[in-house]
Amino acid sequence: MEILNLISLISAALTLVYAFLVITFIIGWQKLIFFKPGNLEPKTKVSIIVAARDEEMNIGKTIDDLLAQEYPRNLTEIIIIDDHSTDKTAEIVLSYADRNVKLIKLNEDKALNSYKKKAIQTAIGSCSGDLIITTDADCRMGEKWLSSIVYLYEDKGYKMISSPVAYFQEKNLFERLQSLEFLYLIGLGASTIGNKKPSTCNGANLAYEKNTFYEVGGFQGIDDLASGDDELLLHKIAAKYPDKIGFLKNRDAIVYTHAKETLGSFIQQRKRWASKSTRYKNKAIIVLGVFVWIFNVSILANFIVGLFVPGFLIITFYQILFKMILESLFLWNVTGFAKRRRLMVLIPLLNVLHILYIIYIGIAGNSGKYNWKGRMVR
Repeated sequence: MEILNLISLISAALTLVYAFLVITFIIGWQKLIFFKPGNLEPKTKVSIIVAARDEEMNIGKTIDDLLAQEYPRNLTEIIIIDDHSTDKTAEIVLSYADRNVKLIKLNEDKALNSYKKKAIQTAIGSCSGDLIITTDADCRMGEKWLSSIVYLYEDKGYKMISSPVAYFQEKNLFERLQSLEFLYLIGLGASTIGNKKPSTCNGANLAYEKNTFYEVGGFQGIDDLASGDDELLLHKIAAKYPDKIGFLKNRDAIVYTHAKETLGSFIQQRKRWASKSTRYKNKAIIVLGVFVWIFNVSILANFIVGLFVPGFLIITFYQILFKMILESLFLWNVTGFAKRRRLMVLIPLLNVLHILYIIYIGIAGNSGKYNWKGRMVR
């Protein structure tokens, strides 16, 4: 009985701390003001950079969306970097040459671990824009996407702007679960920016000053890691300019992409994302991640022990209940912003699956290699 009481107290403490964290996320999200662009004439020269590898099925649609932007063409530069594609990606990009879409072919003769950083850095080295905006070759965006980013940049003078990303056109339950979980991640990153403690962002919708990129040394020091062209760069810029990181809370700024079709590709993606944590210099972010992992381990451990000692199942039930209620409150705001509140019905299922996912990825993402675009990297 004494052991059960001790475990109950520890579990309660972990749950309360987790509740505090989620409440800070809710507060951070609320601090972000819904940005309404003004009617000022934009003056910023922008370079949109897209790294592409074997994207013949998507790159044409992405370029069409970029060309359809309601932003002065004389202030817009579009650069596609072909990262050793084995399909017709480069040919498709070249077909847009008469519309001022530039193609750079990455021709590294030696193996790298970070081809994407190399691609982006190469493009930045030859671009003419003052503001760099990165997106992915399988993304879609509305006509006001670019102008909304630039208006925020010119209004606030941020050094880096993280903007929202969402999944769309889901075909099944698995992809809808990913959409809900991904919105949680995007909301979490936005909320930490709202709290002036930036932790995460997504390179599919990221803007930063070219001068600031060079001022913090670009990808130097993180260029040996395959992933991290977004988060690790965010941390470098935030370390120098902690009050100059912004999140664009505007639906026109949302970039849309697709969820992973298979469990295998999903796991590889999340291992890639988790691998960046080994290089975080901000120890508070590492501590946060470790705590969330321990909290989820405690739920699973209580459940397993509860199969033999029924009292532990009660502890498990209350942990999951509190976790579900708090995360629902947070997701209510985020899904409302993305106009995806119908996904909320999946919270009970996602909540249980997410416990197993967090525990597994916390281990797998920080050990070994993973597959990215047909390459084994680390």
